Amino acid sequence: MDFSNLKHFMDRLTAWRIPGNSVVVYKDNKQVFSYQSGYASVEEKIPMRGGELFNIYSCSKPCTVTAALQLYEKGFFLLDDPLYEYIPAFRNMTVRTENGEIVNAERPITMRQLFTMTAGFSYDTNAPWRAVAETRTGGKMDTMEVIKALAEEPLYFQPGEQWNYSLCHDVLAAAVEAISGQKFRDYVKEHIFDPLGMTTACYHTDETIRARMAQQYRFEDISASSADAVAQQAGLMRSDNGMVVNVGKGNYLIFGEEYDSGGAGITISVKDYAKFANALANGGVGATGEKILSARTVELLRTNQLNAAQINIRNFNWGQLCGYGYGLGVRTMVDRAKSGFNGSVSEFGWGGAAGATILVDPDLRLGVFYAHHMLNPQETYYQPRLRNVIYSCL
Repeated sequence: MDFSNLKHFMDRLTAWRIPGNSVVVYKDNKQVFSYQSGYASVEEKIPMRGGELFNIYSCSKPCTVTAALQLYEKGFFLLDDPLYEYIPAFRNMTVRTENGEIVNAERPITMRQLFTMTAGFSYDTNAPWRAVAETRTGGKMDTMEVIKALAEEPLYFQPGEQWNYSLCHDVLAAAVEAISGQKFRDYVKEHIFDPLGMTTACYHTDETIRARMAQQYRFEDISASSADAVAQQAGLMRSDNGMVVNVGKGNYLIFGEEYDSGGAGITISVKDYAKFANALANGGVGATGEKILSARTVELLRTNQLNAAQINIRNFNWGQLCGYGYGLGVRTMVDRAKSGFNGSVSEFGWGGAAGATILVDPDLRLGVFYAHHMLNPQETYYQPRLRNVIYSCL
């Protein structure tokens, strides 16, 4: 194995517009590569060193679906069970049609539809349910009460009708709470973080944790002359067609101090989340023998669950998903020719809003976690290139 291509690609990203990045690669249950490029803090010129913590946003989702599948393996639910059996607030759902009419849902939301983003929810975090939940919880926004408020909103389409990226996995986290009897954060810590030695992982940060985080940025697409002037004044990073701006270390998808976001809540180091990627790549068993899932369940996780109509519909059209289907909460490679991808069919993973990416290939026992910390992270550019570069190194 020669990881020169990956090193050079990461350096090109940080020379372009990514402030800093970090990666850890596992192969055959061993860490075989680690590298960092650029800055953890552009303003202070602090280099990325590898121990920084990141908000990984939607890269939290594979962890959430793993937690739920552990309960599936114990026989607590079947994929086609109605969600209302576990959270009764979802028994009588309504749907808002395209012309604005509110009608009854034709069928109940199922557990499978939560995994596969086909339940009918959206990612509108400013819809009325949020204000309702804030009032009911006095602003604390405990997970179950937030999700119960969401259940009072009309769905955006009939359950199962299409794929739509949404709060499905936040609802799934609440289902884990309901079934396990534990707070979601406590369940995941006990059953995933602690067994795999993911000691930096958390769902809520404090001052000590934030001090260990890489600075979080956003790319501003502005004219070159404006970028030069502003960047020079602020000591920030100038790039082609814009600049990066520090936006603080907060996570805008954690709605309150008691809200455990299954869809976007984890803060963690790259080296620790790579342990999770490695476990999935090795049939659910970590580097020192900790089992978090069975190999057969990992196979189910990475099996495409969408039909042709759901894949072809307007929402499943992101550039970085070309040639992919969607399994139980992860992208999964189904068409190498269509994607132009040099990796394995059924390679799976997901990305996050600030540039985190998990890649898992059980066929090659390959687990990779990469992160940068920039909102609007240039996914359509870096993600497919990153995947191709990784496979070129093997």
